[in-house]
Amino acid sequence: MSLILDHTIVPAHDREASARFFSRIFGLLYEGAGGRFAAVRVNESLTLDFDTSDRFESHHLAFRVDDETFDAIFGRIEAEGVVYGSGPQVLDDMKINHRHGGRGCYFRDPNGHILEILTA
Repeated sequence: MSLILDHTIVPAHDREASARFFSRIFGLLYEGAGGRFAAVRVNESLTLDFDTSDRFESHHLAFRVDDETFDAIFGRIEAEGVVYGSGPQVLDDMKINHRHGGRGCYFRDPNGHILEILTA
């Protein structure tokens, strides 16, 4: 049997606002909160379950995408004026990286979590 991540809980100051931000930037459908969580389906096997919490540490979530998806996500980052950077320690230089022959960028969500998109 292969190992498949089914879901993970992402702490947020406001679960619904965070789920809306994530789904908007990544081009995913958000269908509203249900029960304790505001879930966003990332793909056929993974949901991110946003959960409101007062205190939490920042998380780093990295998503490997194809070039077309990178362009679409990056376009939404720019359109919304989200500050981004070329590395996890450089989150605000407004540049992308070209590591391993691909492209990548890092940005923070409204909770301070570091989100990364990369093509290679």
